[in-house]
Order: sequence, then structure tokens, then C-alpha cells
Amino acid sequence: MSITGRIYKITGPLVVAEDVKGCVMYELVKVGEIGLMGETIRLDEDRAYIQVYEATEGLKPGEPVETTGAPLTADLGPGILKNFYDGIQRPLEGLKKIAGDYITRGLVVPPLDPETTWDYTAVAEEGSSVEGGDILGTAPETKAITHKVLVPPMVSGKLTNVRDGKLHVTDAVATLTQEDGTETELTMSHRWPVRVPRPYKEKLDPLIPLLTGQRIYDTFFPLAKGGTAAIPGGFGTGKTVSQQQLAKWANSQVVVYVGCGERGNEMTEVLDTFPLLDDPTTGEKLMERSALIANTSNMPVAAREASVYTGVTIAEYYRDMGYDVAVMADSTSRWAEAMREVSGRLEEMPGEEGYPAYLASRVADYYERGGRVIAKGSGEERTGSVSLVGAVSPPGGDLSEPVSQNTLRVVSVFWALDSTLADRRHFPAINWLRSYSLYLDVLSDWYTNNIAEDFLDVRTKMMVLLQKEAELQEIVQLVGADALPERERLVLEVSRMVREDFLQQNAYHEVDSYCSKEKQYMMAKAILMFYDRASKAMDNGVSIANIETIDVKNEIARMKYVPNPDFPGWYDTVLKTIEAQFSALEG
Repeated sequence: MSITGRIYKITGPLVVAEDVKGCVMYELVKVGEIGLMGETIRLDEDRAYIQVYEATEGLKPGEPVETTGAPLTADLGPGILKNFYDGIQRPLEGLKKIAGDYITRGLVVPPLDPETTWDYTAVAEEGSSVEGGDILGTAPETKAITHKVLVPPMVSGKLTNVRDGKLHVTDAVATLTQEDGTETELTMSHRWPVRVPRPYKEKLDPLIPLLTGQRIYDTFFPLAKGGTAAIPGGFGTGKTVSQQQLAKWANSQVVVYVGCGERGNEMTEVLDTFPLLDDPTTGEKLMERSALIANTSNMPVAAREASVYTGVTIAEYYRDMGYDVAVMADSTSRWAEAMREVSGRLEEMPGEEGYPAYLASRVADYYERGGRVIAKGSGEERTGSVSLVGAVSPPGGDLSEPVSQNTLRVVSVFWALDSTLADRRHFPAINWLRSYSLYLDVLSDWYTNNIAEDFLDVRTKMMVLLQKEAELQEIVQLVGADALPERERLVLEVSRMVREDFLQQNAYHEVDSYCSKEKQYMMAKAILMFYDRASKAMDNGVSIANIETIDVKNEIARMKYVPNPDFPGWYDTVLKTIEAQFSALEG
């Protein structure tokens, strides 16, 4: 039952309504004559404080406010993939059809097109007993993804009137009779409150890596399927390109990209380029398994918070079907800034740097929704995962500010972007001395069994070289590299090879954009083989000056551009070349 009140006060995106006694927290409301979407975030007797998801210009006190009796929900069903949404899951194409290029306020467009027909095949049989999470049927949503229509969580009963064929998302596919005799029409879609995590049977340990094809991530700081990661960095350090690379190459089956408060031109580039990107895993376009949520920096701030929750709810839905989902949130700092603005208008006591005192708990609540789980439902077990990667945009690149620090407390992978590396055109500009991954130990068995027994030893040796280089650089700045002992000059030379020939990766090169796990291992082994053979040559009296000019270094420098299928042959050849050329030096 809806309650109608009236606007008492307007403060930017915050509207105070009175005479709405009976309204509940986080209830969706319609504000003003034009019915702007809003959400109750505070209650004081018969007054409700509402954050409005659209611009409030033109509203005036006395206009009606109507409650809906429901929280902010996401519509979950076939038609989500290949779609572009705003923060409250309104399809941008649908809004454009109604309003043209200049979208007006108060528009309501169904998130899932009711006119589209789907070739639905029933899986559950007539008269069978089902529970929340069971698969009712399937529909080919895109060329890459088969949509599994699920029984909504928290309901169970017997099925009657089972249908299949060409149906709309609003058509009933079966009737569910619950234990108390209540009959419910089940359609291909259902709604779920975005702030409530979807239930699952069991949470699993993160024992499988989310391979990305990016060497610094997979080899040095891996992310597990169902894991959480943060990419903090200042302006121009490559957060957006890093997330696009992860979306394109990560071995997830579904991608949800949330542009939260980013610049309009940056979001436009994503919307323009995603449909054109080729998907290496399916041979189709990347959009065939992606959903994009666009909430740019000039949109109302309240919708930023909604966009983050809408994105993770969609991801949980595909997880429940048994898919591995990667969520890219760019950037969570803008979401936190929206919280700070609304908190200020509520006149709440500010915390550090003006952020609300509940910033830490909100950030933790969001990242806790990641994980690899056994989905609800009877019958065959379905395992799915939601991996959360959040970009953080600290002002001036200062990682000591509250959003970065509260994010670091809850995520398990920290990919620290460095403006100094970006200025030197070293991309991805991940600082290998400041970054870390807490998944290294739990993933060690997988790397040992699926790549090589000594994979982690190889990784450790390269990391030790980079740490030694950092120590030596302090001396180099004082006395110059030529003053160092020859052994330490060799460390500097091989560390440079690790940085330039292994860690640097060209996102726009057709070969180097993606590097298989086998190629990563062999690239690392080639560099370490060079180091071991050079050390042995120095024992036999070869000078560092001769080692620095050896020809095989040029071969190693070009190895990143050798195609993945051809690399084993190149690797065998270069090992022989290393041995032959050093033997010649030792003469």
C-alpha cells in the first residue's frame, strides 16, 4: 500500500518529505509531479529523507511524494547482457528511443525489453518439486552465453502449467504451488533488492586463479576466482586501460563493467569500444558476454551508489547460474565521494576528510559480496564466482587517504599504480615493490600442478632481483653505476631485462596484449637462464662489459612479440643460443 506525502525541503539531491508515516528505510519512492526515482535513507517521525537518483532542479515544496512499498531492485532475466544501463538499471538505448539525445527526467523504461521473444526450453518437468535456485529452463541470451532461468530464491513448491517455446520475459513459464496452497506465476525474470546479497549454499576457498594474460598480475600478484582486488592510482596512471584489459582477457565467462562517476568522454570510449572488441575465448564480440552500467561524473551523485550495487547484484545472478563473473568498478572513490556529499546534506557527523563514519563498513559490505560459491538449488551442484576489481582514484595519488586505506583493509590483492612509472611510459604502471597478493600461498598448488613445479621459485627469484635493484639504485644515484662491483652491475642489467622485457606489456599490440601462462613461465626462465649463465661466465673471467653487448639480449628483448603458439620453439632455440654465445665469450 502506497503512502502519499509532500515535499518539505530540497537540498541538492536530498529531498525531505513529510506526512509519510509508515515509510521504511531504503524504500523506493517517487518524488514530485514528474515522479523522480528516490530512496529513503533516513526517517524522523513522519519525515523521510530521500536521496534522489535524478537532478532535482525545478522541484518545489508541496509537490507529492509517493512510496512504492518496495526497495530498489534489479530486474534479473534474459536481456541483461549486451545492454548499457544507467545507475538504476534503465537501458540507455530505451531512454534514447523515448527522449532522443537529450534524456529528460522522470522516464521509466523496463530494464528487460518486454517485446523481445526468447527461444525458451523448459528443463524442470510438470509436477516436479523445486526450490529457490533450481533451473526452470534455458534460453540462448547471446551467441556466447546460455541464460539459465532460475526459481527465485526463498520460494519452493510444485510446478504446474510448464510451458516453453518463443516467450517474452513477462510471460509465465510455469505455475508454482507452495505448501500453503498459494499459486505464483513464474516468469523468465524476477526482481531482487540490490542492497541484499543473493543467498548461496556454501562459500568455497579461492583455490583457482583468475588468469588475465597480463604478466605482472598472473606471475607476480595473482587474483583468485571469487577474489577481491584494488587498483589505486592517480590521474593518467592507467586504471581504465588496466580494467579494460582485465575485462577482455580474464578467464571469466561474464563481465559487468560499472563506470561509477567517471568522466563522460572516458565512459563514451568504453561504450564505443566494447562492442567492437573481439573476444578471444568465444570468437564473438566481447559485448556478447558483457553488461555495462554507465554513471558519469555529471549525473546526480546518489545514482553512483546505486550503480555499484546494481552491478554486483547482476554479477551474483550470473554466478548463481554457475558462471564465473568479473566485476570492474571504475571508480569506487567516486562512489565514496557521493556518500560524503549525501552525508553532508544529512548533517551527519563527518569522519576523516569529511567522509561518513560508515565509509569503512560500506566498502567492506561491497567487497564481501565477492566469492566463489556453490549456488542454491537441488540437483547437480553449480559452482560460480564473483571477482571484484575496484579502481580507486586517490586525490594526488595519495594512498594514505581514507578510501584507499579502507579498501586495502578488505581486499586481498593490491595493484599499486605508480605515476613515476607512467611518466616513464612503463605500462602497466604497477609498482612491484608496493603491490601484493594474499592469494600466492593458496594458489601455489594450482601453479605447481598446472604450469611447472618451480613456477613460484622462478617468480621469487625475479622478485629478489627487483628488490636488489631498488637497494642498489640508492648507491647508483650517489656514485654512478660504473663504481659498482661487476656482480652488482650484472644484477642491475638483469633487473632491467625483467622490467623492460617481462613486466612491460603493450595493451594495444596484437601479440603482446595477451600472454599465456606457459609463455609467461618460459619468458621468466629465459631471463633467469641468461642471469645464471652470465654469473658462471663471470666466474670464468668474462667482464660485465662483454656481457652487456652480447647479441642474445636483443633476442630476449623481442620475445614478448613472439606469438603464444610459436613460443616453445623460440624458447628451445634461445636457450641454445644463450649457451653458445656465452661459451664463445669464455673462449
